[in-house]
Amino acid sequence: MSTTTSTATPETRKPPTENPVFSVENLWKVFGPKAHTVPADPDLAALDPAGLRERTGCTAAVRDVSFDVRKGEVFVVMGLSGSGKSTLVRCLTRLIEPTAGTIAIDGEDVRAMDKTRLRELRRHRAAMVFQHFGLLPHRTVLDNVAYGLEIQGVGKAERRERAAEVVAKVGLEGMEHRRPGQLSGGQRQRVGLARALAVDPEVLLFDEPFSALDPLIRRDMQEEVVRLHHEEGRTMVFITHDLSEALKLGDRIALMRDGAVVQLGTPEEIVGSPADDYVREFVRDVPREQVLTVRTAMRTASADEAGSGPALAPEATVSEAIEAVARSGAPARVMENGRCLGVVDHERLIGVVAGTERPVAAGTEQAKEVV
Repeated sequence: MSTTTSTATPETRKPPTENPVFSVENLWKVFGPKAHTVPADPDLAALDPAGLRERTGCTAAVRDVSFDVRKGEVFVVMGLSGSGKSTLVRCLTRLIEPTAGTIAIDGEDVRAMDKTRLRELRRHRAAMVFQHFGLLPHRTVLDNVAYGLEIQGVGKAERRERAAEVVAKVGLEGMEHRRPGQLSGGQRQRVGLARALAVDPEVLLFDEPFSALDPLIRRDMQEEVVRLHHEEGRTMVFITHDLSEALKLGDRIALMRDGAVVQLGTPEEIVGSPADDYVREFVRDVPREQVLTVRTAMRTASADEAGSGPALAPEATVSEAIEAVARSGAPARVMENGRCLGVVDHERLIGVVAGTERPVAAGTEQAKEVV
């Protein structure tokens, strides 16, 4: 499990709106005989995976999962192999049929959609980027990217013009007439990303798209996703088993185990306040100072402290704050719109990194604005 935790800078993350694109409530996907009986029976639903298999022969790949995906956010679902994350993302557009629960996109019931409405959802509103690209080997880059538009019935000239624009956007300009066999793995993945973007979907669904790539190419593709999100503010649901990838890309992270979500929160909340021993072990090797920000590390400032010392934005990392405090020899002010929200000093910062000082949530008494 990788623990390199370089995160996107605050400038690359736009605050999402509160209106959910996807809303998921009490979602189950059970494989096996009489699967529908498992969510309906509290005794069966409470069994652990081994007990459920022994008693029913069923496997609960997704187990009573609820969450919202807000417009404009990157929502990451992560977990180890077999945790249910890929099954979950496929349930969102019913590539896999859920067993129980509700799924809505912009308030519309996905499970109630007929074949025509479901086809429209997959073609126009939610586009999937897969791990293994799924490119058509006999088509050029341009025609692969235009394929979704072709399925939509867009005319040849218009779809090729749109495809050319998106090819340039993902850094493949000049390669329009190559075929997939003439491209590197990273280039093929860019074609897959461009094909999804070409149909201008409301939400992009990524199912471990970079896990087969070499580390350097994978990092480049992660940066590409960050850049595209910053430029377009498009809603994304990203599936990964890699913690560093989740921390780098995610506005919020749902961490799964055995089909259930064990913690849902921001990268800071996951790293700074693990929900249980499983999550705590999962993030044990993460450099906390690179993930936690001064907004959750600060304390109330005295009148003297509020008027002097180096200034930091609330999104500055603890690592940056440690350097600023070391250079100045004084507590650093956490400033927002010309107001002092609090201060961070060396003792507080080191305590937060070591875990002896618990991070505070914005809006609590300790994080209130200093007047």
